[in-house]
Amino acid sequence: MTDYAAARTIMVDSQVRPSDVTRYPIIEAMLAVPREEFVPAALKPVAYAGAHVPLSGNRVVLDPRVFSKIIDALEVGPRDLVLDVGCGLGYSTAVISRLAEAVIAVEEIPEMAAEAAETLAAQGADNAVVTEGPLAGGDPSHGPYDVIVLEGGVEQLPEALPAQLKDGGRIAMIHIEGTAGRARIGFKTGGRIAWRYIFDATAPVLEGFEATPGFKF
Repeated sequence: MTDYAAARTIMVDSQVRPSDVTRYPIIEAMLAVPREEFVPAALKPVAYAGAHVPLSGNRVVLDPRVFSKIIDALEVGPRDLVLDVGCGLGYSTAVISRLAEAVIAVEEIPEMAAEAAETLAAQGADNAVVTEGPLAGGDPSHGPYDVIVLEGGVEQLPEALPAQLKDGGRIAMIHIEGTAGRARIGFKTGGRIAWRYIFDATAPVLEGFEATPGFKF
């Protein structure tokens, strides 16, 4: 029988800390959230491997290194309202809920949205809400947001999402261009977003985030 608590500790010690993610709130959250509860039942034994965990619809749970470095770069804090786009089965939302004031998670696959809401409730994440709808549309009804994070690859960022970010807010994504991928963080000032590179990473492109012909980031 797998000792998942021990697996979480190994994940943090071998994947998260060596990636220069050392902020205590992030470490504490990733040690506390049972990642195995947020993946398909058949994949629980590999929930803590250093790789994306596949979900349905070409979606993934981001691997611990990539996810932790993105959250670290966003500097999510206890006063932040966070929009978590493409929450899947809710793992990212569960971790972020321990760092932020509240999290609005968007999931467009009905079965995954329902399961995410159920699992988050069972885990006591009472400051997290799952809404079902197109990922590219975000959730303007609860915004604007201090932080927006996208749980997958992005070739082209839909205009609806930056519009839901507060001035002074941060947004993070994995930008995919051809076969290359780079995690980027954007800072919104004066209605415009200035982007900077964080680290190399890749993930399947989210539905609705594909590039249109002639688009260049």
